[in-house]
Amino acid sequence: MKHENPDYLLHIGTPSVEDYRRLREVSGLSPKSQHAAEKGLPNTIFAATIIYHAETVAMGRIVGDDGCFYQIVDIAVDPAHQGKGLGKIVVASLVDFVQAEAPDGAYVSLIADGPARYLYAKFGFEPVSPESIGMALRIQRS
Repeated sequence: MKHENPDYLLHIGTPSVEDYRRLREVSGLSPKSQHAAEKGLPNTIFAATIIYHAETVAMGRIVGDDGCFYQIVDIAVDPAHQGKGLGKIVVASLVDFVQAEAPDGAYVSLIADGPARYLYAKFGFEPVSPESIGMALRIQRS
């Protein structure tokens, strides 16, 4: 999926630690420490970013065991570039990857916050409730 503006370039690859942390914060996702980002990003199975004039303005990643389970995470678009379909391009790239590479029967999951559920539904994601509910445990170290 291409963007109509040629200044936006889809790049397949994990964002830098700096871009990752900045995009999470400016887009309203929870901040991640330098240490956490440095430890986690190398474990990315697949990632896509969008570059605008040499700046990373959107991203998304897939994490998991690369066989049975995949989770789509870190979908973030810089607010200055929202409303231009960049999130849709990133998600399409991630879904294309799992459709092409994940084994038969693989489980692909994500957590949809607010209206993002409508974007994900366009790619075939469905709520798992009431049979299942999403649950999380956040580790808080002082």
